[in-house]
Amino acid sequence: MVIFKGAAEVHSFLKKQTENNIKIGFIPTMGALHSGHISLLKNAKSDGMLTVCSIFLNPTQFNDKKDFEKYPISTDADIELLLNADCDVLFLPSVDEIYPEGTDKIKSFDFGYLDTILEGANRPGHFKGVGQVVGRLLEIVQPHNLYLGQKDYQQCMVINKLKEILHLDHLQLVICPTLREADGLAMSSRNRRLSDPQRTLAGLLYQCLISIQTKKNTGDFSIVKKECTDLLTAKGFSTEYIAIANADNLKLLDSYDDSVPMVALIAAKIGEIRLIDNILL
Repeated sequence: MVIFKGAAEVHSFLKKQTENNIKIGFIPTMGALHSGHISLLKNAKSDGMLTVCSIFLNPTQFNDKKDFEKYPISTDADIELLLNADCDVLFLPSVDEIYPEGTDKIKSFDFGYLDTILEGANRPGHFKGVGQVVGRLLEIVQPHNLYLGQKDYQQCMVINKLKEILHLDHLQLVICPTLREADGLAMSSRNRRLSDPQRTLAGLLYQCLISIQTKKNTGDFSIVKKECTDLLTAKGFSTEYIAIANADNLKLLDSYDDSVPMVALIAAKIGEIRLIDNILL
């Protein structure tokens, strides 16, 4: 595995690979890697890509300073994981490499409706920061395929919108299934911040999603939503949203609608740790 810390250096290296007809598969991360990240890498490998992973804790996408400060950092362990997974290239930049003119001067993008609902409503400025860093990383790496995890469903749709804005017609987004723990909890870097009692309860989010999925043909969504909210509240969660939406455009739905593809999405806090998940219906 070749490790680069400079944007110009990794760009030059990858440009030469592309000139030799080598396809580049890119997996952007903020570190604290787990099996979910490695599954993205394996997907890129199976597609015959030269695999490029980035580790960059992006300050502009955190609307909560405490969340940024407490985000787990485990760079040495991350490198070991990537080595064991046969990653080809690791890009490990500083903030100055990503934002050479400062974080206040980087270009922003308008994601419209996607930035006003669910994660956008609960984390103001978050997707602005996501767009900034992903736009910059795509400029540096210039991949053929971009590998993303379904767990961050709304973020996947935001990045697809970014692709349209930047006219990156050649870029293929590959959205890979969410990897889960034995109790259904979606793998996430934030999970390592959970205490043992919190971790025991965290699988309830997935149980709620399964309940929403199971009752889509016979149930009333408003009733299922209240059942899930009451359950989570009783167990000490603070629920931010439980919603169903059109899976193609994330237009929110008041009730089940079999005429469109649907996705159920959930976000809740237990203590200070915020968890999100989703499931296709």
